[in-house]
Amino acid sequence: MSLNINSRNEKPKLIVFDMDSTLIDAECIDELARAAGTEEFVSEITRKAMNGDLKYSEALIERVRTLKGLDIEIAQKAMDEIPLMPGAEELLDHIRSHGYSTAMLSGGFTLKSEQVGKLLKIDHVYSNVLEVKDGKLTGKVSGPMTGDNSKEIVFEKLAHDHGITTKDCIVVGDGANDICLFKKAGYSIAFNPKPILCQYADVVIKEKNMKALIPVIDSLQ
Repeated sequence: MSLNINSRNEKPKLIVFDMDSTLIDAECIDELARAAGTEEFVSEITRKAMNGDLKYSEALIERVRTLKGLDIEIAQKAMDEIPLMPGAEELLDHIRSHGYSTAMLSGGFTLKSEQVGKLLKIDHVYSNVLEVKDGKLTGKVSGPMTGDNSKEIVFEKLAHDHGITTKDCIVVGDGANDICLFKKAGYSIAFNPKPILCQYADVVIKEKNMKALIPVIDSLQ
C-alpha cells in the first residue's frame, strides 16, 4: 500500500485507531465478563471473533447478553481499572503536535471510550452503548459500531467529512474486525496483532508500547 499524497506533498490528515488492546491494554467485553462471572465463555467468543472465526456482530450480541443483570456501578468500576496501553499518551501527543486529526472506532463501549477519548484528546470517538435499566445492564447493546461493516462505513464517512479519501489515512488496530480498515487505508499498522491481521498490514509492531509507532508515522511525513 502507499499513501495517496497529493501534489503539494501533504502528509495524511487523519489517523484512525481501534481502542481495545490498542489504545487500552485489555478488551472491554472481557473485563465486564470477569465482573459478571462469565469470563471463560466470553473470552472464547472474543478469541474466535478477533481471529476471524466468528462474525463480529454475532459475537457482540452473544457476549453482551451474558452481562445481563450486572450492576452499572460494578461495570463502570471494571472499565475504570483498565489502563491505557503503554506509550498511548506519548504517541497521541506526538501526532497531535504534527497536525494530525485523530479518530477512535471501537466495538467497545462508551463506559470506557468516553474516558479514553477525553484523556487522549481524540477528535472523533465512535463506540457502542450498553443498555441500562434500574441500575443494571440489560444484556442489550446499540450504537454505530454494532454491524459487521460498521467500521468501514464510519471510516469512509470520516474521510469524506475531512475532504479526503481513505487512502489519505493511517489506521492502527489489532484484530480481525480491523481488516476492513486496513484494506481501505493508505497505510496500516498492526499493533500487537492477532495473526490474521498481519497479512493486511504495511507494518507489524509486536512491541507492546505505542511509542514504537512514532518513528513509523514520522517516516510517512
